[in-house]
Order: sequence, then C-alpha cells, then structure tokens
Amino acid sequence: MDWIGKVLDKEWNIMPAGGLTGEAFVARKGSKQLFLKRNSSPFLAVLSAGGFVPKLVWTKRLDNGDVVTAQKWLPGRELRPAEMQHNRVADLIHKIHHSAELFSMLLRLGKKPKTAEDHFQTIRQRLLTNQLEGFSIEIREGIDNLYKHLDVTRQQRLTVCHGDINHHNLLLTDTDELFLIDWDQTMIADPIADYGMILNSYIPKENWNNWLKRYGITLNRQFIIRMYWYLIADSLAFLSFHFERDEKDKFEERLEKLQDLNMQMKLL
Repeated sequence: MDWIGKVLDKEWNIMPAGGLTGEAFVARKGSKQLFLKRNSSPFLAVLSAGGFVPKLVWTKRLDNGDVVTAQKWLPGRELRPAEMQHNRVADLIHKIHHSAELFSMLLRLGKKPKTAEDHFQTIRQRLLTNQLEGFSIEIREGIDNLYKHLDVTRQQRLTVCHGDINHHNLLLTDTDELFLIDWDQTMIADPIADYGMILNSYIPKENWNNWLKRYGITLNRQFIIRMYWYLIADSLAFLSFHFERDEKDKFEERLEKLQDLNMQMKLL
C-alpha cells in the first residue's frame, strides 16, 4: 500500500476494495472518490473509451515501473442473479464480443488468440503437473468429454472475452448505467466461454433460446455441446486452481459441479 502515498496526498482516505490481488483501493477526499489499482492492463484505456467500464481519470507511472490507474468511483451495486436475464446484459456482452477496437488493442498488447485445442492442452498439462488427471472419476470423465467433443469446438470465430462473467462483476450505477468490471482474465477466445457461464448459472433452460436470440444466436445441439465443453474445461481449470491453494472445500464443490456437467453432456 506504500505506492498509494506516491500518487495521492495524505488528505485522501484509503480503503481496500477487495479482490484476489489486494492491489485495488477506494480513495475518498471530500466529494471526490476514485478507484485505484496498481498494474492494470493498458487495455483499461480502451475499455473506458468504449464505455465498458467506469471512466479512467488518470494513469501514473511510478519510479519502479509500476503503473497506477484511477477510475471514477460510481455509486451503485452489483447485479442481482435474477437480473442477469435482462436484455441489457445480452446487449452489453454482444457489444464486447463484436468490438473491433477491443480486439485490435488486445492484439497490439501481444495477447494471442486461444483456441479450444490450446485450452485442452493447457488444462491437461496443469492436471498432470498436480497429479490430478486420475484423481477421480469426475476428472477422468471431464477430460474424456473434452477430447471426445474437441472437433465441435474447432473453427469458431474468436473474440475478446471477459473470462469471468458473473453478477458480482456487473455494476449497475445509481444513474442506471451498466458496466462490466474486473478484466484480469481477458482473452481472445470462443465467445461461448462468456455467455455459456451466463446461461448455465443464471438463465433457466426454457429461456435459453430467447436470451440467445437477443444476443443474435440460434440454439441447436452443436451449440449446447460446445457450451458444456467450455464449462467442463473451466471446472477442470478451477480444480487445479483450488488444489494449488489447498482450498479443500472449494475443490470438493467444484468436483460436484463437474459431475453435474459431465451428466449434462451424457444427456445430449
């Protein structure tokens, strides 16, 4: 937190903003409020210009090379789970996935497109490193499902993906603006990695077709296989994540979710 004193004077009141990295803070001084973060991606400037995140106020580079960004702090709240079904969520995700500016900026920053094959190889190697590949029936079935249906995921249009879409990361301001925050997992990949999370976690199956129509997609069996492919891949990645941090309860929860996803794939 020493770095904050290098960009703000002592009159600012600083509070942690949460998050995994512990590098995000809220700064208040009278009526002024800022969201501060160290070493945010240069991608933030393009997100701000496109209206996807709250406005970027300034960027400052420290003597050690670290970069501190300050965004306008907007009063509001995270979306409620039921609100993820709203049309404006589908509209925002569509706008992100079809933004040529975001796509171009990520490429300039050196972000390489990530295919399903890339996902599969990365996840399998991580499981092998953690000696998890044969840990349980659920994990073995998950890997088998990824391998079996890999062809369905090939030759898909790759776009900018947020990578961690959930209701906690959607900010609805008091002035009724909707922003998607926390872009640390951004990637260029199959957009189904984003909206598959939304469908599986928030939208009743009987409403999938209507939500996808709003986004601009027709629902079919191939789509559902592809969706579950990425959900299974995501679960396997999280299993390694929790294992590496010795988070046993979360590991067991993720294992149960993986079992359900494997069953859904069997029913197709």
